[in-house]
Order: sequence, then structure tokens, then C-alpha cells
Amino acid sequence: MSRPAKSRPVSARVPKIGFVSLGCPKALVDSERILTHLRSEGYEVSPSYDAADVVVVNTCGFIDSAIDESLDAIGEALEQNGRVIVTGCLGARPERILERHPRVLKVTGPHAYEEVVGAVHEHLPPLHDPFSDLVPPQGVRLTPRHYAYLKISEGCNNKCTFCIIPAMRGRLVSRRIDEVLREGERLVKAGVKELLVISQDTSAYGVDVKYASAAWRDETYQTRFIDLARGLGSLGAWVRMHYVYPYPHVDEVIPLMAERRVLPYLDIPFQHASPSVLKRMRRPAHGQDTLARIQSWRKECPDLVLRSTFIVGFPGETEAEFEELLQWLDEAQLDRVGCFKYSPVEGATANALAGHIPPQVQEERYGRFMERAAGISAQRLSSRVGRKMRVLVDSIDKNVAIARSEADAPEIDGVVRIAKGGKLHAGDWADVEITSADAYDLAARLV
Repeated sequence: MSRPAKSRPVSARVPKIGFVSLGCPKALVDSERILTHLRSEGYEVSPSYDAADVVVVNTCGFIDSAIDESLDAIGEALEQNGRVIVTGCLGARPERILERHPRVLKVTGPHAYEEVVGAVHEHLPPLHDPFSDLVPPQGVRLTPRHYAYLKISEGCNNKCTFCIIPAMRGRLVSRRIDEVLREGERLVKAGVKELLVISQDTSAYGVDVKYASAAWRDETYQTRFIDLARGLGSLGAWVRMHYVYPYPHVDEVIPLMAERRVLPYLDIPFQHASPSVLKRMRRPAHGQDTLARIQSWRKECPDLVLRSTFIVGFPGETEAEFEELLQWLDEAQLDRVGCFKYSPVEGATANALAGHIPPQVQEERYGRFMERAAGISAQRLSSRVGRKMRVLVDSIDKNVAIARSEADAPEIDGVVRIAKGGKLHAGDWADVEITSADAYDLAARLV
């Protein structure tokens, strides 16, 4: 949102909402739901603070840096507009917000859609004219037209020691399978070519509702991971699975990936490889033999792409445990890898663990880890040179099209740069041949 200078009085005409959305894709989906509701009531979305009658800030509160970013965003909205409603993960701890910004109009917690809308109604009443605006069937989206995030559940039942998401967002609450499949169907009909499935724990989908059955397209589906993949895979779009824990039942989806009914791509947050560190983290599935599972998956689906994130410098991490992680990384040969240095989170039980790692040691291990991961990535990408593949265009930069392959999720993975692709458009499919590779990205030409 741009930053013109001063706040303006509440409009007597069409009420306008400013919106700032921070944090992960799950929070982005929350923002889309709130905006869809408000647009259906006749509110307009303002691109600037100055034109907005009220500003909603959807916050993140996962780690200290995210909390600081959220508090700064609230302060900026107050300075530039003056009328601010706060929601999102940091809203689960209103005292943190009100201590620094007592002038906010209202604070609500995460996925509190009705509370947010109610606060907007209180401070900026709607026009009550059902004909003032029409909202498309797919709702208001904050992503480009050709891809969309599809959130299948709220909350999480895991008790990872470094995480406070369950405390902020509650226990797992799965959406009914028919509701999710209908939303996916609406999105594809509206032109979406890629569905990115997200939740806190996609593998646990449906466990809270005992895998309840529901009908969609005259067929019965259970509210579970494999049926979700089977249903979405029938829509003709790319389906990309995020935040999947390596439980044994994930094996069932690999044949669908081999058949390209869903993308051969799994985003699995391994976080570490040392059994002792994983135990201190209280990671789910930490007792599974993940290397054996990865080998089995790749045997059945050789093109499978695996991405993950890791934490280095977790309390008590010894040099030997860190070396275990590096050795595991060499054996696993993950395609896409991210890494974070451990940071205490207010309220997390890991704060009480002994042996917090000095920042300089964390930095040194981070550097070694990323160097190792970059080498693996470069080697795996170089094997694609000369291959032909279909890619999805995200944007155009002069005469170069910036696209993504099956192996690349938007904003977190690499890209495919297509030379002389200036005549393409965002959302186009393109058939290309890979001409070169670096550590993270590919270059290609049209075929």
C-alpha cells in the first residue's frame, strides 16, 4: 500500500477499506476471505492509506522479526490513516499490540472473520445496497489470476517446541472435502491454472472429523489427504502440495504424481535430520526413516521434486548433530532447501531448553548449510539442461518471460527465464527447452 500523507474522514459514499496482509500464504487466504465478504457488502478496496476510510492490518506473530514487522506496519497505518483494525496471529496476544499502539480501533485473533467484519461494520457501516457491487464466484484474491492458494484446514495438533501456532490458531479444524473441492472447481473455472494446497499440516487433513465422507460430482470422497489429491487432480490444473509431513500414508499420493494428476512436488518441513535434535523439537514423524521413504518415492516417481526448510542452531545442537544434518542432506539430495537460524519465540517451550547456541556459531553453521544446499541444487538443476518442459509464465521483464516449472512454487523456489519471451503474457503456458542452469534458476528458449 502506498503512503500518502494524512488520514481522511469516513466517506459518506462508498466505504473504502485499506488492507495490509503480512505473513504466510495461510494468512493471505484469510485476507482474501475477509475482503471477499466486505466486497460482497459493497465496500471498495483502497490502494492507498489516504483514500481508505479504515485500514485492516492482518498480522503475523510467528517469530520476533515477524512481530516487529507487524507492529511497524500497524504504526505506519496509524500514522498515515489513523483508523486501524488489527487481526491475524499477533492478534492472539492483544496486549503486545495495545502496549505499543493503544489507538487501534479493534484487535481480533487469527481466522476471526466475523469479528473483523463486525469491527468494520462498527466503525464504517456498509451501504446496505446489494446491487452496489458484484463479487465473482471465486471471491476476491490477492494473488495473480493464474494461481491461487487453497487452504484446507485451520490450526494444528502438533506440539513442536519452537512453535506457538497451535496456541494462536488453535487445534486442527479441517474443512469438509466437498467444500474444498467445490472451491477448487470455482477457481479453475475462473481461470486459475495452479492450485497451491496449504494448511499447517496437510498430511493430517481430516483426522479431526474422522475422515468424514461427502459427495462431489456424484462421487463419494473422504476428508483425507489421498482423496483431496484425487479430487483436485481431476480439475485439469496444476496441484501443488505444501506442508506435508512424511507420514506413511503420504506414499499413497506418489502414484498420482507419477501420472501427473497432481504435480510431482512435495513441500515437507523436515526442520532437522539429527534424531536427538528432532526429539527436542518434538517433531511429528521424527521416528520415521525419511531417507528410506524418499528413496521409495523417487523409485516410483523419478521426477519427484522435494523442497524443505531447516533450522540450524537449535538449543543444544552440537557440532556432531549439525554434521548429521549435513550428511543427511548429502544423502537426501533435496531439490529446494531453505534455512533459518533458530530464534526464540515468546511462549515457545524451546526457550527453556539448555544450551542456546551463540549467534556467531549459528551464523557459521547457516553459511555451511547453505553452501552445501546450493551445491546440491546446482547439480540437480544442471541435469535438466537440454530437457524440454512446459512452464507457467508469471511475468514479463522486457523481452524475457519469467516462468516456473513443475519444480517451482511461486515466490519461494527458483524461476525459468525464457529468452525472447516478451510476446508471452502472465498466465500463459509455454513449451521450452532448458539451455543453462545456475544454483537456483534455469534459462530456456521457446520451442
